[in-house]
Amino acid sequence: MDTPNIIEALTEQRDRVNAAIEALTGGRTRRASSSPAGPRKRGQMSEAGRRSISLRMKARWAKAKRAGKNAL
Repeated sequence: MDTPNIIEALTEQRDRVNAAIEALTGGRTRRASSSPAGPRKRGQMSEAGRRSISLRMKARWAKAKRAGKNAL
């Protein structure tokens, strides 16, 4: 079988599969959203939470520094 015939056979098979999927889903297929998704919003960290993490990281690095090279 030469390349154009293979491509034609695969295209026909793809069309049959798409038709079967459409019949099973009632015409509803998963497509990209029409509205663009904006940047993902992340939760806000409180000042106390930021300070807590900062203090823990400073303690971690101080411990690693005391232990020597590559202690983490």
